[in-house]
Amino acid sequence: MDFISLSVSVHWLLVIGIGIRVIMKRPEAGVALAWMLLVAVVPYGGALVYLLIGERRIDPRREREIKALQQDYRRLFDTAREQGITDVDWLSHSPAAKQLDTLGGNLVGSHAVGGSAFQLKSDTAEVLATLASEIDAAKTSVLMEFYIWAEGGAADTVLEALIMAAGRGVSCRVLVDAIGARPWWKGDQPARLRAAGVEVRPALPVGLFRSFVGRTDLRLHRKIVVIDGEIAWTGSMNLVDPRFFKADAGVGEWVDAMVRVEGPIVGPLAAIAIGDWRLETNEPIADLVKSAGLRLNPARGTTDMQAIPSGPGQSVDGLLQMMLALIAAAREELVVTTPYLVPDASLLRALRGAAGRGVAVSIIVPERVDSILTRYASRSYFEDLLDAGVAIHLYRDGLLHTKSIVADSKMAMFGTANIDMRSIWLNYEDVLFVYDPAFSTELRALQATYIEASDPLLPGDWADRATTERFTENAARLISPLL
Repeated sequence: MDFISLSVSVHWLLVIGIGIRVIMKRPEAGVALAWMLLVAVVPYGGALVYLLIGERRIDPRREREIKALQQDYRRLFDTAREQGITDVDWLSHSPAAKQLDTLGGNLVGSHAVGGSAFQLKSDTAEVLATLASEIDAAKTSVLMEFYIWAEGGAADTVLEALIMAAGRGVSCRVLVDAIGARPWWKGDQPARLRAAGVEVRPALPVGLFRSFVGRTDLRLHRKIVVIDGEIAWTGSMNLVDPRFFKADAGVGEWVDAMVRVEGPIVGPLAAIAIGDWRLETNEPIADLVKSAGLRLNPARGTTDMQAIPSGPGQSVDGLLQMMLALIAAAREELVVTTPYLVPDASLLRALRGAAGRGVAVSIIVPERVDSILTRYASRSYFEDLLDAGVAIHLYRDGLLHTKSIVADSKMAMFGTANIDMRSIWLNYEDVLFVYDPAFSTELRALQATYIEASDPLLPGDWADRATTERFTENAARLISPLL
């Protein structure tokens, strides 16, 4: 047998072998077919890519630690329930809200807590200035985790505030994704923080050995700040100044929103961040809880919130199920914002179904995004949505990065998760489900400003696009399960 014949034979053996493995792993049909197609049409390379990132493999040690942390979370909520901190007056909400709480409790181990206060912020400069100010005022601890940190502009004021806080004895821990913030890790700011006494760690570092024990493209996409165990922040914003971040990407400034919270919800958010730190450092959980000031905070307001962490090893499909339940709960209006719209089949059907039963469904996405492949994949779903009566708005004033869903201005989802398969299946995310008309109304008003700065996508105009555009979109859609 000559070399070419041998190579072809080995290739098809790989195709058959990996095909059998894919079938036995039982992924979504679209995901399975996409991987099998890639392995078949890209000799050897497709098989290598599948072996590296084709399954939701995580380090066995990490998986054990996640399971242990989930038990800690459940004990935290059991204690909170005993003390009445999780008490929510469900009679003041729709039955769907209570069902969402039960769903999150059963699938993720996280229940709603009552009595929190919130401030919704959409001005990035104000967010960064307030963060720096609150870190300046910190007395005991600062706990931060972000997907991206980029130097420049007002982001540097937060860095200086951390350095000053560590200098006066405040316990400061910073966890930043190893890949999302790769340019930052190559700069001098991490060394400056360490020299000042700030503990800084990369989340989910990659390497040759790690690629054999787990996927290397699983990323920490969370954005959480906890100060003195009393104040917490979360939302879509990375630790960046949009005036300086990816200024040459051709998409304009990134547009984000964050929520500042006080009260009982701070505990669950802090628990998520502390758990992530423990996974990277193996520090005893009791020491982390003590130094971070984690406790069951008393009521500070009237808002009922539920923190839902998601990611490989934490929940099979908890976040997806929560999204589907929220969409199904809408009776009159559903408004969605997401920078990347690459839904799986169930989310696509849920959005189409909501529009089909008479709900006014609007989706706001940026006109331009920073990934060409994702842009085309997202556009491949527009026709399906428009045909069902979904209104699509193309935001023109930058890269709209806020991730939110508002149902009937009564319930909302707000956090770090995009409406895409990566957020649902691969990223470690944190999302708030909020059962409060005041929060939902305020978030809905913010969404209205996005719509005002958008152009409606008209079905007739969309149908007239070039055949080459259609082909490129549909080709990108074929591999959208892999994005």
